[in-house]
Amino acid sequence: MEKAERIPSLNRDGVSEPALGSRLRQPARKQLRIERRGRLLTWFSATVMMVILLALLFFITSKGISTFIKDGVTLSQFFSNQWAPSDGQFGALPFIAGSFSVTVLAALISAPLGIGAAVFMTEIAPAWGRKVLQPVIELLVGIPSVVYGFIGLTLLIPYIRNTHGGSGFSLLAGVIVLSVMILPTITSIAVDTLQNIPRKIREASYALGATRWQTIRRVLIRTSLPGLMTGVVLGMARAFGEALAVQMVIGNSGQIPTGLFDPISTLTSVITLHMGNTVQGSAYNDALWSMALILLLMTLFFIVVIRLITGRRES
Repeated sequence: MEKAERIPSLNRDGVSEPALGSRLRQPARKQLRIERRGRLLTWFSATVMMVILLALLFFITSKGISTFIKDGVTLSQFFSNQWAPSDGQFGALPFIAGSFSVTVLAALISAPLGIGAAVFMTEIAPAWGRKVLQPVIELLVGIPSVVYGFIGLTLLIPYIRNTHGGSGFSLLAGVIVLSVMILPTITSIAVDTLQNIPRKIREASYALGATRWQTIRRVLIRTSLPGLMTGVVLGMARAFGEALAVQMVIGNSGQIPTGLFDPISTLTSVITLHMGNTVQGSAYNDALWSMALILLLMTLFFIVVIRLITGRRES
């Protein structure tokens, strides 16, 4: 008697169980291969980014310290106010002072204006007002810095010259141009921060009898303060690293500013003006790389401050 042939079991749809399992395993294997490729791509991208960052840090640091190791310039000489490269004097203090003064003053002007504009857009303006103001802020963010500098050179410099005398190129001109440049950045971040505050916080304040301005001043501003400070620090970071727009209106003088109408120079303006006119490896060139190292350290400082503020907000 012949052995009966085994008939495969069929499911409800009439498909055999082994065929169904194979059909289910194929999409799973394909999805697994896609996930592995995506993971490898992300790891590769992160590795390339880290290698580029470390290479830049190493290159700028090695070039920046050459002033002190190879050329024998001391820290006291470098941080003096004597800038005469032809005589071997590379005092960068006037440019450091110019960078800090123009950045801090621009932040002092833009921070209250940007936060005030953000409060108006999120808490006071009607819906149509927000729809009009938001694209304007985004447009201001996208304007190239050379356009800001050219507008300052065309309108601001003649006005300062006619009203206060002198050449018009001054610390005040740089402050005004930078204030306008970083204002959209501060405003955009402040708007996002205020919009992320839960509505129940506003309702709770109103339920306790607080007015709109009391709620804004005592509740919303205090709640969103870390985010608002992050926007201000980001604006200062952009202002500190700005070169072209500032260079066009500050006068590029190698003296420490003593007033708002004095011409100044910044670290970025000196680097952009003189880097192409120096010999690679010379003491003059190395001094400019040392200024670039200061800019890098200040950028790292701003990043650390932002991380500290963000950590405080999350906690």
